[in-house]
Order: sequence, then C-alpha cells, then structure tokens
Amino acid sequence: MSLTTENILLIGSILLFISILAGKTSYRFGVPALVLFLAIGMLAGYEGIGRIYFDDPKTAQLIGIIALNFILFSGGLDTNWQTVRPILWHGFTLSTAGVVITAVSVGYFIYLITDFTIYEGLLLGAIVSSTDAAAVFSILRSKNLALKGKLRPTLELEAGSNDPMAYFLTIAFTGLVLNQDAKIISIIPLLLKQIIIGGLFGYLTGKLGKIIINNIKLAYEGLYPVLAIALMFFSFSATDFIGGNGFLSVYITALYLGNQHLIHKRTIIQTFDGFAWLMQIVLFLTLGLLVFPSQIVPVIGIGLIISVFLMIVARPVSVFLCLSFFKMNNRYRWLISWVGLRVAVPIVFATYPLLAGVEKSQMIFNIVFFISLTSVLIQGTTLPTVAKWLHVALPARVRPKSPVEVLLNGDEKSEFAQITIPDNSPVVGKRIVDMKFPKKAIIAMINRDNKFITPEGSTVIQENDVLMVFSEDNDSLEQVKKLVFKSI
Repeated sequence: MSLTTENILLIGSILLFISILAGKTSYRFGVPALVLFLAIGMLAGYEGIGRIYFDDPKTAQLIGIIALNFILFSGGLDTNWQTVRPILWHGFTLSTAGVVITAVSVGYFIYLITDFTIYEGLLLGAIVSSTDAAAVFSILRSKNLALKGKLRPTLELEAGSNDPMAYFLTIAFTGLVLNQDAKIISIIPLLLKQIIIGGLFGYLTGKLGKIIINNIKLAYEGLYPVLAIALMFFSFSATDFIGGNGFLSVYITALYLGNQHLIHKRTIIQTFDGFAWLMQIVLFLTLGLLVFPSQIVPVIGIGLIISVFLMIVARPVSVFLCLSFFKMNNRYRWLISWVGLRVAVPIVFATYPLLAGVEKSQMIFNIVFFISLTSVLIQGTTLPTVAKWLHVALPARVRPKSPVEVLLNGDEKSEFAQITIPDNSPVVGKRIVDMKFPKKAIIAMINRDNKFITPEGSTVIQENDVLMVFSEDNDSLEQVKKLVFKSI
C-alpha cells in the first residue's frame, strides 16, 4: 500500500489511535512508550503487516525537523531557570564537550574496527552523540522514582541543549566526508559562528516574543499558542538562514519565555506539551515506516559492538571527564553515564548523509537505527534498577512539591493570605503579568465586589480587590505584600 492524499489521514489517525493505546499499557513493562510507537511504525511498514511503502528520507527529515522544534520548545518552556542555574556549567559542559568527546571516541573506535574512513567513523559518532532524556523521565514517572540532588535538572539541561552540538557535528562531518581534502580544523570557525548566532538570536527572539505576547491583545486565548508557534518557527528558520544553529536558537527562545511572566502562559505551556507528545508519536511512526527491517539484520553484529562501546566506554568517559571539574559524588556520575539514551534524534540526523549522497549513508542509517533501539531497550528498561542500585533514587512520597501541588493538596506547610488592594497601591491598574509576581506564589482567586474572578495574566488589578494568595514559603508571601504596599 502506498500513502496517497486520499488515505494518509485515515491511515495516520488509525496509527495514532493504536500508538496512544499502546503507550497507555507500556509503563507496566518498563519500556518507553516511544519505542512502541517506533515498533508500530515498523509493523505498518512495507515489510510489516501494514505493507505501507514509504521510502522518502527528505519527507522524514522535514517531519523530524518540525517535530524537534516542538519538542525542544516544549522542553525549554518547562525548564525552570532557578533550578538549572546552580548546575548550568555541569549541563553546558556535558552538552558541548561531552558530545564532542563521545563523537570522537565512538568515531575513532569505528575507524579501528571497520573499513570506514576516519571521517565516516566520526560522522557516525557525531550522529549518535546526543542524548534524549524524554524516555528516561517517562520511565522514572512510571516507577514512581525521583532522583537525589541536582541529578534531574542536570539531565534535563543536558538533554535539552545537546542536540544543537550533535546537529552541527553531523553537518560538519558530512561535509568532510564529501570533501576528503578539507582539514578538520576548518570546522572550528563554523562552530563558533553557529553557537554565537544561534545563542544571540534565540535570546533576542525570546525578548521580542515576550513583548509581542504581552502587548498584542488578541481577541481569543487560543490564538496565543498559535503566536508562540510562529515565534518558534521564526527563531529556527531565521537563525538557520543567517548561518546560526536553529535548534539552539529555538531552545534558548523557549527557555527565556518559560521563565518570564506571560499572558496565558499556562495555556501556551499546556498546548505545547500536547503538541510535543503528538510530534514524538508522529516522528517515531514516520521513522518506523522509513526503516526496512531486512536491511537492519546484516548490521546487527557491528551495531551491537558499537552500541556496547558507546554505553560502557564512550559515554562514561565523556561524563567523568566533563564532570571532573565539579564536586560531585561518583554515584551521580555513574547514573548520568547510564542515562545516555539515544532515541529519535540520531535517526533524524542520520537522514542528512542520506540526502547528501554519502557513499555509506544507508549503512550508517541502519547502524544508527539499531544503536538507538538497543540503547533505549537496554538502558531504558534497566534505569530504575540502576538508580536504586546506586542509591540515587527517591520514592515519590519525598519529592519536593511545587506551589500548585501545595495548593491542590492543602498541605499544612503552605502559606495563605487574603490581601486587600488599597486605592493608592502601585499595582492598581497593572496587569498581573506586569506585576513581577514571585515565582513561588500564585493568586488563586480574586474577590471583586463580592464576585470571584479566576485570574489570568491579562487581568487588571483594581482597588479594593481581595487577592487570595498561596505561597510555598513565608518569604515569597512577604515579597507579595511589599509589592502591593510599596511606597504606601
């Protein structure tokens, strides 16, 4: 069966429905739902029971780029800057130097044991050099596990920020494979250009996005997520057009916006969370359809050797080298080493040499697919056991609660106050989004003329309003009072 304009929506909806049902039951087996999405795509493919013929790397790459935009943007929106700031250099080092060390060590190993040239080996190493923590946290949630110390924010920051470096190395080594006379040192100026432009443009787009979102005054709340999507694609495409790293730009734009006061911020975040899940399902189904299992069988041997080397040598070496500059328990380093899962991103990046016409591109693609599959099956299924064995896991009952969880659960430790706004308060006439409200406090309700209002970012504070404020601690509550009664 071939995909046509007439049947693509029918087939797509059926596959989506099956994937969601499969994901619902995946947690009990300890297997990430994304792997099942991939398996469903393979079963629906030409060599599976669905007999759907799909052999279009260009379309798959386009779907992959769009999906990664949504996944990175959603991850950036969900990243709390106050949480990641103490471990900023840990995550940054892992997502830059760690990716390079992994790529080079794997690439050289491939060069030694195969007939690949050094540049072809480095290309394959670059493709599998980034990690994906989305599957990791789905397993942790399913097993009711939390992680000690700063492990979780470190892994979140690394996973959200290491794809741009892997993308750059993939493009750079693809160019070197096609131009064997070029020197490897020639990629350094390109790397600096991509990082500087990508980081700067992402930050500027984030600042511009905040101004636009908070001042455009759209008639419908549902249009604000659409506006955020426009900003996301602008951040990626404009950065890429001027020679910067579009993926880095998208992540930084979202990271900035996610830590600002925005109108309808909750709606935007929830919408992107749904889109991120949709894009992950679509991406894995697409990659599953693109794969021909019969072509994977011949590379199982070499793929398994590379995968084992990556898991037990390359990843631990890169983690221990990068984190040797920071004070950290070795048990934490071993856990971070084992969380080096390779999932969808390497498979998407493997389409670049395919489209560029690299001689061994099909073999590279098949090896990368097998490495990604074995990585998530071996490391993903054993992660809870390894976390407990290393004594870095916390039971769900001792997880720190957010202010929202405190509010919903009625925790006795939560702080609550009813604050009446005087007529000469500096916040009168201001929108909530412009008040610079403490992040650990929320306005649960507003009593205005004996009518209760559910506050939004665009809600304008009026005199005699009674704010019902919940706070995680007393200090944040005092900050709210100073904000309201300042200069009175």
